[in-house]
Amino acid sequence: MYRNFAVALLVSCFAATGWAQSPSTSAPAVAPQAAKPATKKPTAKTAAPKAKSDSRAAPTESGPCSLGVISAIGDRFAVHKFGLTVFETENDEVPIDNWGLDDIVLARVRAVMGTDPSIRKIGYPRGAFEPFYNPKSRLIRDPAEDLPAIVRSITANANCERYLVVTRYKAQLSGTNLTINGIGAYSRGLGSLARQAHLFANISVSLLDGRTYEKVDRRLALLKATFGDGLRLTEDPLTQIDNALFPDPPAAASNSTALREKTCTLVAARLDRSLPVFLRDE
Repeated sequence: MYRNFAVALLVSCFAATGWAQSPSTSAPAVAPQAAKPATKKPTAKTAAPKAKSDSRAAPTESGPCSLGVISAIGDRFAVHKFGLTVFETENDEVPIDNWGLDDIVLARVRAVMGTDPSIRKIGYPRGAFEPFYNPKSRLIRDPAEDLPAIVRSITANANCERYLVVTRYKAQLSGTNLTINGIGAYSRGLGSLARQAHLFANISVSLLDGRTYEKVDRRLALLKATFGDGLRLTEDPLTQIDNALFPDPPAAASNSTALREKTCTLVAARLDRSLPVFLRDE
């Protein structure tokens, strides 16, 4: 954008104007004619700056790419308020682009792999993952809405050996038929005194081959790692929050520093548990 603007500006500054024609001196007997007024050439119009692209593109990098890191988790925060009946349920989503959750993914990858320059963050246009999260096809899913097709469409020039993709998913609250979506907070109970508030981070890690875009199966290794850490019989303390921290109204979430810090800590902990399984050498 700035290059186009600079070129147009130079054209505008250096637009030439015509010189006035000199009187004729070849026939002295004829009275000299009045000089014609200088004819100005049209001044080139300065090109209007292009609107900023609403994308999450990372800076262009050169050299080999062993791993492209794609994070599609950090643009929204879900707020669920559950009552005793389905009619008392409230579901909202709040934009949180300024929280930097996608940056945490690359940071935790580097914590495992080190500062390898061949590991890159892959940018993508806003809305690229909407078909994945909100597919139009319900009964038979369109392959174009699946993760491999979307990753292929945003990595045409990346040429990485593999792509690590982090996405959100919907899950049922344990022991209930209540759905919690992606990353967010929920409050459950009756009235204001009997309520309990919690954070959640439903994030999934996928590893794709850079040539075929087929998923590299790590399910067994991930299952072993989960059982190796031991099954938690009590609630994860990272998910517990005070009722006062629950965003009410939901829009208050985006400006809550405490909620942001606790969510970032929870997301990092979830990644630290699963990333080593996907990034270890085979």
